[in-house]
This record gives sequence, structure tokens and C-alpha cells, in this order.
Amino acid sequence: MTSSQRGSARIGTQGWNYPAWVGPFFPDGTRATEFLRTYARAFDTVEVDSTFYAIPPSSTVRGWASRTPDGFTFALKLPQEISHERRFLNAADTLFAFVDRARELGPKLGPILIQCGPDFTPLERDALAAFLEQLPGDVQFAIEFRQPTWITKGTLSLLKQHHVALALSDGKWIPREWLLKLCAQPTADFTYVRWMGPDRSLTDFSRIQVDRSAELDAWASMLPTLLSLVRTVYGYANNHFAGHGPQTARMIQERLGIPVVNPHALGQQVSLF
Repeated sequence: MTSSQRGSARIGTQGWNYPAWVGPFFPDGTRATEFLRTYARAFDTVEVDSTFYAIPPSSTVRGWASRTPDGFTFALKLPQEISHERRFLNAADTLFAFVDRARELGPKLGPILIQCGPDFTPLERDALAAFLEQLPGDVQFAIEFRQPTWITKGTLSLLKQHHVALALSDGKWIPREWLLKLCAQPTADFTYVRWMGPDRSLTDFSRIQVDRSAELDAWASMLPTLLSLVRTVYGYANNHFAGHGPQTARMIQERLGIPVVNPHALGQQVSLF
């Protein structure tokens, strides 16, 4: 990232609680209770998947905050009760309860990701539009559609009206040739990027197994456009993108000129405590 770019990029992974990362990323012998603390020495942000399934207890949220340094940010998935079960209808009570819990992260709260189901189509646009009206203005929200029929000028206008970022996903639901155009049309003052991969066929998360260099090179050419238009780009690598999320995240950091923390350095830091 050059000094001429206004925005900053915060790159991390989707989740941290993977035993397969012990050895290739976490130092040998790292206990599960130390995964997050160790992860935060390498990356300054993470996407939390568990909030998709339930609102976490206060003790859990405060525990996340206590195990990470100042400046670290958590991106939380909105509970599926809202998006998948209620389909955004009559969901204000759950929304406000979840946001109140998320606020317990304090300054470490990053964006909240609204992940729509693959069967959620523009036929339900009115429900979504009404839901977006209820979003609190002090929290950042991004939304991921898994139906390409959502990607229209009308949708971008709706999201821009509510300062909601369109999540740009390197997966099968947004054609890659659309991504460059979408990078030039942010709908909020931040952008949310997810490196997902085409499917769930990878089951070994200990190493890179698919060469995604070409895709990452393409992203490296697109992200400077975003960084010139928004304050922050949040980006999260999934294990299924290439096999090992931390290495994918480091490859993205390298392409953006962000200092990379080598996993060997994590072991040295652990020995100091």
C-alpha cells in the first residue's frame, strides 16, 4: 500500500479455532485456549463465524476482547435467525440484542456481516429494505448476497442509502469479471472482501493445496482502487480458498505491501511470555 492511498487494509482469516493450524501456523504445543491470543500476533482482524449460529454470552465476547491487543478488530456474522429463519421479517428484537452484545467489544468491534442464504432472492427485496432501515448508525454493516441477481444498480443504490457495504466474495456466486466494476462502486466508507474458494472439497487445512496466485494477483490489482475510495478494506481468507487461510492472508498482505509476520516468529514471541 502506497502513501498515496487514503484507505488502510486489514487482512485476516475467517476464524482461528483450527487444530490443523498447530505446527504450520500456531507453534507446536499451542493450546486451543491460546489460539486467539497467538493469532492476534500475526493479524489485526478476524471474522467470527460462531455468531452466525447464536448470540454469544457476554463472557465470551469480553474474553475475545481481553485476549487481543489494542487496535485489533472483530468482524461478526449476523445470526442466521435473522437472515435465514426470519428472512429479515420481525427481527428487530434479535437485531438489537445482538448489536448490544457486539458493542461489548468496544473499539474492537469491526463490521457486522449480513450473510444472505442462497435461496434469498430479489423477490424479498421489500423485507430486506425494511430491515436495513432498522440498522443502528453507530455500527458498520456489510451484506453478502449469494444470488447474482441481487447485483444491480438498484441494490447498490439501496445499500449506499443505508451505508451498508456490499461484500465482495471470491466464490462462485459473484462472477469474477464483475468484481473490478464493483470495486469502483463502494456503497459505504469501508469495503468487506471474502476469499472463499469454489467449494468445500478441501478438508486438510494445514497447507496450501491449490495455487490461487493468479486470483490473488488480480485482487492485488483491484484493491488499490478500493483503497483510494474507502477508509478501510477488511479482508478475510477462508481455508477453502486454497487450503490454509493464514498463508493465503499472508500472500495478500505481501501483495499489498503490508508487513508479514512469519509463523516462526510466533513461536519466539510465545517463549517470551
